[in-house]
Amino acid sequence: MATRLVIFDLDGTLLNTIGDLAEAANRMLAERNLPQHDYATYRTFVGNGISRLVERALPEAMRSTEELAAARNEFLAYYIEHIDCKSCPYEGIPALLATLQERGIQMAVASNKFQEGTERLVRSFFPTIHFETVFGQRPEVPLKPDPAVVNEILSLTAIDPSEALYVGDSGVDMRTARAAGVRSVGVSWGFRQRAELIEQGADHLIDGAEELLGLL
Repeated sequence: MATRLVIFDLDGTLLNTIGDLAEAANRMLAERNLPQHDYATYRTFVGNGISRLVERALPEAMRSTEELAAARNEFLAYYIEHIDCKSCPYEGIPALLATLQERGIQMAVASNKFQEGTERLVRSFFPTIHFETVFGQRPEVPLKPDPAVVNEILSLTAIDPSEALYVGDSGVDMRTARAAGVRSVGVSWGFRQRAELIEQGADHLIDGAEELLGLL
C-alpha cells in the first residue's frame, strides 16, 4: 500500500542536537567538579530520554535518586534556555519535509525528548511544516521502544500500520517500529552506527534524506 504517514524521530534524525545536549550535560558536570565527556561519547548516551542521559553522564557512584533528580533539574534549567543554540537540521531535511507536505503525505514526530523541548525545537526549525502531532516524553506514556506513542499517532491519524513509515537513527527506533507493526527506516547520519540499525532489524537504510522519497 502507498505510504500515507511518515513518523519521524527527532534527535539524530531530523535535527543534530548533540552540541546543545553535550553543552548542558557538561555544564552540570562542571558544577560538580566531575569529568566531562566529548560529543562522541554523548552520541552513545542519548536516545532514552533526558533522565537516562543525565544518569549515564554521571559517575556510577553518584547516581542516587536524590543526586539524579538534582542533576536532571540543573541540566534542564540550562538546556531549556539554550536548546537551539548549536542544534540544526541535517542536510536535506527541510527540503524533504517540504516535499512530503507538497505531496499531501501526513507527518508526525515521536521523540523520547521531553514534550516541551520537542515542541520548541520543531517550532523553531520547521515553522512552515505541518505535523499532524508532535509527541515527546509525557508522564503517562511509556518511552520508546514501547510502541505506545506510534500506536497513538496511528489512531489519531486513522492510518493503517501498513500505510506508515517510521524513520529513526537508533536501535530503539527500529524496535519501536517493529513493535507497532510499521516499516522502519534507519538513517545513517544520526547518533548511532549503521551496524546497530542492521542488528535491530531496520527494514530500510538510507544515507541521504532524499532517499526516503523512493520508499514511499
